[in-house]
Amino acid sequence: MKEKLQQLVKDSLKKLDIMEEDITIEKPKTKENGDYSCNIALKLAKVLGKNPMEIANLIVANINDANILKVEIKAPGFINFFVSKDYLLTNLKECLEQGKAYGSSDIGKGKKYNIEFVSANPTGILHLGNARGGAYGDSLARILTFSGFDVTKEYYINDAGSQITNLGLSILARYQELCGKESAMPENGYFGQEIKDIAQKLYTEHGENLLEENLDYFKELGTKELLAKIIQDLEEYRITYDKFTSEKAITEEYSIDKVINELKEKGYTYEKDGAIWFKCSSLLDDKDHVLKKEDGSHTYLVSDIAYHLDKYRRKYDKMIDILGTDHHGYVARLKSSMKAYGQDEEKLEVKLLQLVRLVENGEVVKMSKRTGKSVTLKELIEEVGVNAARYFFSRYSLDTQMDFDLTEAKAKSNENPVYYVSYAYARICSILNSQENKEKITNYTTLNNNDAYNVLEKVYEFPDVVKDAALKELPHLITKYAYDLATEFHAFYSKKRILTEDKQETQENLDLIKGVKITLENALSLIGVIPPEKM
Repeated sequence: MKEKLQQLVKDSLKKLDIMEEDITIEKPKTKENGDYSCNIALKLAKVLGKNPMEIANLIVANINDANILKVEIKAPGFINFFVSKDYLLTNLKECLEQGKAYGSSDIGKGKKYNIEFVSANPTGILHLGNARGGAYGDSLARILTFSGFDVTKEYYINDAGSQITNLGLSILARYQELCGKESAMPENGYFGQEIKDIAQKLYTEHGENLLEENLDYFKELGTKELLAKIIQDLEEYRITYDKFTSEKAITEEYSIDKVINELKEKGYTYEKDGAIWFKCSSLLDDKDHVLKKEDGSHTYLVSDIAYHLDKYRRKYDKMIDILGTDHHGYVARLKSSMKAYGQDEEKLEVKLLQLVRLVENGEVVKMSKRTGKSVTLKELIEEVGVNAARYFFSRYSLDTQMDFDLTEAKAKSNENPVYYVSYAYARICSILNSQENKEKITNYTTLNNNDAYNVLEKVYEFPDVVKDAALKELPHLITKYAYDLATEFHAFYSKKRILTEDKQETQENLDLIKGVKITLENALSLIGVIPPEKM
């Protein structure tokens, strides 16, 4: 309907010899101001040098459509449309016919996107920051795919560098302890229980037979074991990937020294204090950064340059990296490196996820009750479930700090938004599962009251909300929509009997709530939530 009204206004302006493409149609905050409103007269007032009320009257004079019941002009120049509700009933039929495809579109057709998220070092297990970034990245990928984009979900495995060396040394030290040998943990070693578990497994299976193995054995085994654990936890969190890229493989294919030499040939390096520096202050950064240290080792920036060059060579229209807020200063140097190579740095978007605080009974939870260490994704799932974890992390924009309230997430009441939304879905399933299949309704005659229209309007909004979420890359718009739809359903259900003595009315009511079920399920699936049919 918005598009139809936009076209009607555009056609009217054309008759007035006024060319204007940016025509906005919005839903008024109050019903008294109509079903839709347009402020084009206000926007044109300065351009045309006329009173906006006069312009509004000229525009309305050229609008005549059977779907429009009446048009009102309100000061200082708003055009308010009151439209026939037939479009809502037509949309309900489309929703029932499309089912799982309702709300999808092809707005992203022909556009190839890459989303890299989580990419935690395989040196430990996943924490709350990974949980938030994972929920955002996966939900965005689902929304974009639903909107016709060709999306690749990617995990970058940091399996090279000093952190993997320290991982191998840490496992070796724990294994030597079990073998009764003197050992010392490396200065920057990993002290988590998972490291002890790997060492114990090696000792149980091999005894002291691995004491002669070199460090590479423990590095590779540790990386493999911990990456498998990360992937397992992510799959439980309903996240899977299309592509895993190894840092080690990338640096072998593209050569670290070659990257530095290429930047040198392009005039973007210099030597200082025995190190080789990247002159990114001449590009997009406010200072320069080291590529090769005085001791001959490389910074992780070099391998990241090679990795992102590989992404560019895969011909994506857009690449989205989701990183922690501690990478704030890293964005400019990464974009600078792509620009130095002659690539379009605007194709690379880096999103920084803000911090998460875990709260219970009004108090900040800093440590796990079980281990005394940071709360992990696995523990969070065990505590509140996947649905609550995915929903709560999808409630907020990525760039805002958030409190994850365990008390709220575990509550079995309407105070818990996941419970509230799930209860609406389960209630609908209970009603629909108790009914036999009915004949298809071709003409709705009883869904003609404001309570029904409120629900139907919310169902009608879904495709637009999905498009908005996709184009703005904001999954939380879907989360808010699901809650609002559940609210409209609960309000309808509290005032209206679904099953009545009138067969026609009953079937129309059943169609309406089935439309809500389809829409709610589709919305929740975009944020990784699977609502229960029974509660």
